[in-house]
This record gives sequence, structure tokens and C-alpha cells, in this order.
Amino acid sequence: MVANPYSNYINGTWQSGTTVIDNINPANTEDLIGHYAAADAHQITEAIQAANAAQPTWAATGPETRYAALMRIGETLKSRSAELGQELSREEGKPLAEGKAEVFRAGQFFTYYAAEAHRLSGDRIDSVRPNIEVDTRREPVGTVGIISPWNFPLATAVWKIAPALVYGNAVVWKPSEEVPHSAWALADIISNENALSNGEFNLVNGTGPTAGQALVESPWLDAISFTGSLEVGSHVLATAAKNRVAVQLEMGSKNPLVIMEDADIETAVSAAIAGGYSGSGQKCTASSRLIVHDAIHEQFVDELVKRLRSMTVGDPIADEAQIGPIINQNQLERIEAYLTIGEQAGATRRCGGQRVSRETPGHFLSPALLTETRNDMQVNRDEIFGPVACVIRVNDFEEAVAIANDTDYGLTSGIVTESLRYATEFRRRSASGCVMVNLPTAGTDYHVPFGGRGASSFGPSEQGQSARDFYTKIKTSYVRIG
Repeated sequence: MVANPYSNYINGTWQSGTTVIDNINPANTEDLIGHYAAADAHQITEAIQAANAAQPTWAATGPETRYAALMRIGETLKSRSAELGQELSREEGKPLAEGKAEVFRAGQFFTYYAAEAHRLSGDRIDSVRPNIEVDTRREPVGTVGIISPWNFPLATAVWKIAPALVYGNAVVWKPSEEVPHSAWALADIISNENALSNGEFNLVNGTGPTAGQALVESPWLDAISFTGSLEVGSHVLATAAKNRVAVQLEMGSKNPLVIMEDADIETAVSAAIAGGYSGSGQKCTASSRLIVHDAIHEQFVDELVKRLRSMTVGDPIADEAQIGPIINQNQLERIEAYLTIGEQAGATRRCGGQRVSRETPGHFLSPALLTETRNDMQVNRDEIFGPVACVIRVNDFEEAVAIANDTDYGLTSGIVTESLRYATEFRRRSASGCVMVNLPTAGTDYHVPFGGRGASSFGPSEQGQSARDFYTKIKTSYVRIG
């Protein structure tokens, strides 16, 4: 056993695991960030039992107590965003500015949901029968298992954890084994702030096949919120259904960005880069299909290629880095394989897709663009999850809308146009949960619903007040008054 690994946080105490996870910096594979305790099935059960024991007391606490607890956590995250953002970028690989912004946003999630403690209300109405009053109220769902992805180590996890807690639930959190330090840092803040008593919040780092599987198989959970791949999400749904556990899933995407003939080229290129290549394209909201009107196709592609070739790939901690590393070697090789698949199907690689050598050994890849692609190509059907976008040429608006909607997924979509008619029609007809006009497909606000359609999502939307639809249950009471 490795000496002094970062521990799991169960029932208010730090506990070692039976094995450890080695956390490797993707920008420098010689840099070991640390060893992190990995939970086994026994520890998962222990954490769930602790949560179940603590949840009734937490649910009975008043709104001011919950408000104060979440505010302390949120304000600490915001005040430490520079420090924790650097740690996040070191383990995940996103540029430092994005890492700092993610930590600050995680703090905003906590402070936003802290205020929701005072807004949870019900209704009192007269029955259709005489002398009977009807009261409806929202109550906690119970104990929630949370499984979060590696691409947003804090933000995605926190937009689940914060509403779960503020609505009176207890949490057992299994983060991705690729990014255990960010999870440990949040648990450390919760522990040091004494924001919660024992058991309301539990961190169980571990692998998917061991810790994740034990969590989704548990009959003692009341709900599971998962963000990750379609394949794993489908497994979570099928497994949890056996125990009649409520499930919320955010899974894959293949988001379109439509560029119409009247689009401002600078706006279109900037939206394509911010949406498709920030975070090395490792975002569920990335615009990986660029649907471009024939009239401006060459101008748009030429300008996009020029911008992509000028982008700096390197250590995300360095100020000049615009694109950091891919998360790991397997993902790097997967992206390269898709580029080959695209070319073999007839696509043209206009730029990028080559490994980049830097001062340190890391998983660096130059941003790639495939043109002359068709929507039925595998590169336009599967989520590649890397700095790769594919251009699809279209002749008119109707063709653009049809292709944009021709996907198994439906998370985000976007259009760049100066036409009010195009913008309005696209917003109405786009088969996605979030629609952007003259904006990147990546980038959402925390106070409004977030969720997709089709294979992208299952269950109630996340974020904003929509979160209460998953983290609470409605009780209806009837009272005779005369």
C-alpha cells in the first residue's frame, strides 16, 4: 500500500481504501499528482448506510441552516478559485483560465442553490369536494448517488451535489477516477468548513467497474444522477431500474452549428472555435458538426483553418496555451482512429490531428478539421470527444435544419445568421434541449434548465429550479375543515 494516499470521506471521517488510484498529469506523464484511495464495494455500502442514517435529520433542518451551509462552501470555492483552478487544470488538462473559471462557477452553483433553500414552496387549494382543503409540498427524494465525469471535475458534480443537499437529500459521490484531486479538494472544503454534519455528504473515489458498479447496483439508494457516455449511462439505467431507483442521465452529443449564407464570418469562426475546440473539444456541448451554407463555405473554412493553425497547444498552466492535452493515451488514440475513419470514408483533413511534442511528455494533439463530410459518415454520427470538427456543406436553410436534426442525440445546437426569420425558425424547429443564436454551442447559465433530448438525456433537466423535479417528491395532503 502506498503511504499517505488522499483519502475518501465517509460519515464525516477520512478513510483509506483497499487500493489506490495514481493521478497522472496529462500534460506531463512523468508528473504524479498523487495517490488517491479507491473505494471497494464494502466502502460504497458503508457510505450509503451513513447517508441513509444522516438524511432524515438533514431533511428536518430549517432553510436557514441549509442556506448557511451551502453559502460557506460556495464562498470558499470562489475565494480559492485561482489556487484550485490551477490544481484542476493540472489534473484535467484544460487551459488555466478555464480551470479557474470552472472552480468559480462551482462556487456560484453552491451560492445559487443556497438561496433556493428559501424558495421551496407548495400550494394550498380547495378540493373539488366541499369542506376539504388540499395542500401540496415538496420533500426530499432521500439518498442520492452521484456519478460525475472527468471533463468538468467540479462544475458538473456540483450542479448535482448542491441542489441535492439544499433540498434535504444526502449524497454519495463517485467522481471519475481520472480527476480524483478536484473531488478530494471539495470534500476537504466541506470538512474544514464544518458545513455539514456526519453523513450528509460522502466522497468515494474509485473505478467505474468497482465503485461505480457497486453504487448503481445498491438497493438502498433513492436516486442516481449520472453524467458520462451513452454506453455507460444506458447500463446505469438498466441496472438501477431493477431496484426501482430514480435515474437522471446526461450522456452523449453530436451538436450542430449551422452557418448560414448571411452569417458574419468572424462571429461564425469564433463560435466554431469556442464551441468545438475549447477544453480540447472534450465537452458534451461541443459543436462537432459544422453545417455550412455553400455560398460562404470556402470563406468560412479558409478562415477557420487559419485560426486553428495559429492556436497554441501546450501545458495548460502556461499562459500562452489555448489547447491543453487530451485526458489520457486511450482517448488520444481513439481520436486519431476517428480521423482515419473519416479520411477512409472520403473526408478531407484540412488541418490538425497530429501529435504535438512539447517540453514534457503529454497527450497533445493539434486541433483538426475534416471537410467534405456527409452526415451519414461515422465521424458525424459518433461522439469523438476531442478537438475535431467536421464540415457538412448545405444548399439552403431547410437542408441545414434537416441535417442538424438528423442525429441520435439532442443536447445543444446553434445557428449563426443575421436573419430574424432563420433564427426564429431554427429555435422553434431544432430538436435539442438548448439552442444558441450567434453564440457557441458550449456555455450555459446555472440558473436555467440544462438537458437534452434523444440519446443525450433521460429524466428531468438539471440546473436552475428544474433541479427540484429530480431531487424532490411531491406530497399531496387532504384535510377536512368542516
